[in-house]
Amino acid sequence: MSDDYQAALVRITGKVQGVSFRVWTRNEALRLGLAGWVRNESDGSVATLIAGPDTAISTMIERFWHGPPGASVSSVEKQPTTLAEMPTGFRITG
Repeated sequence: MSDDYQAALVRITGKVQGVSFRVWTRNEALRLGLAGWVRNESDGSVATLIAGPDTAISTMIERFWHGPPGASVSSVEKQPTTLAEMPTGFRITG
């Protein structure tokens, strides 16, 4: 991966399940040219891996704080990560 690209694991908490947060995340990520995945966690949070240009990652992190209509975000925790290779596409998992 080049220096212009990064990847982050992000956990979003609050009222983020049952409000189409995963679909919204996929759509926003694709608009920004990001790759990765998003899934619901058993603790009620949403976890996502986002990978792509630094500016797109920053924009997506800001958008997570708002989420889709009906969401109420309490926290957005970003953990930088290193990937062996860039994922392609953006999928909703588990």
